[in-house]
Amino acid sequence: MGKTILITGASSGIGKATTKKFQAKGWNVIATMRSPEKENELTSLDNVLVTKLDVQDLTSITNAIEEGIDTFGKIDVVLNNAGYGILGTFESVARENITRQFDVNVLGLFDVTRAVLPHFRKNKDGMFINISSVGGKTTFPMMQLYHATKFAVEGFSESLQYELGPIGVKVKIVEPGSIKTDFSGRSMDFQHNNELTEYNEFASGVMTTFEQLMSADNRNSPELVADVIYNAATDGTSTLRYIAGQDAEHLLEARRTMNDAEFLSMMKTNLNIK
Repeated sequence: MGKTILITGASSGIGKATTKKFQAKGWNVIATMRSPEKENELTSLDNVLVTKLDVQDLTSITNAIEEGIDTFGKIDVVLNNAGYGILGTFESVARENITRQFDVNVLGLFDVTRAVLPHFRKNKDGMFINISSVGGKTTFPMMQLYHATKFAVEGFSESLQYELGPIGVKVKIVEPGSIKTDFSGRSMDFQHNNELTEYNEFASGVMTTFEQLMSADNRNSPELVADVIYNAATDGTSTLRYIAGQDAEHLLEARRTMNDAEFLSMMKTNLNIK
């Protein structure tokens, strides 16, 4: 029986494209999502188990892992992909929404990782591929909470690889740029209180620019990111970070080579921020 990957957030976008990529390459795929009963495309594929996993529900995490192992015998790779972003002015966001942002993007990733680790330790083999973002190293306005979670994923992953490497388990990070998905729709939560009038002009300008960026034709496809994920899973190296998309490459190179003042000035100019 071939190798097996467990994917969180497989109902759309990067998760669905990665499910199709690995299945086409002969892998078994545990394609997890919050509402598997709504899925009708992946369920028709051979060697794909579509099952429920909500990263905020510990029982569903445990059940999905156990069902996957029962079905395919072993998990070789975990893709921590589930996530969403809050876009808005920080003062407008209620504390419970801040908590949910971290529960999904950070604590959910932690919980999936912790639940799979005993299986990997027993086998002395395994790999975690954590989806970060170009926003794990650079920032855009009004995405401070999303960026905070992705910066956390970067630090967590880099540190974790030290302790897991000696027991045969690898940790890798994929950093996509702008993707042609519905991230700006159902996966993006816009929050701004217009009664905080001091922010209104700024927020309106940023939203106009953001909508233009999200509608641009040059955004990367989910399939491009799936290709990068597949390479990370199969290249046989201990490479930690993989960049997905030319826009991400250019932005991360600018962040690396510019000082703070130069980089922030460039970003403000490109985003039409005064």
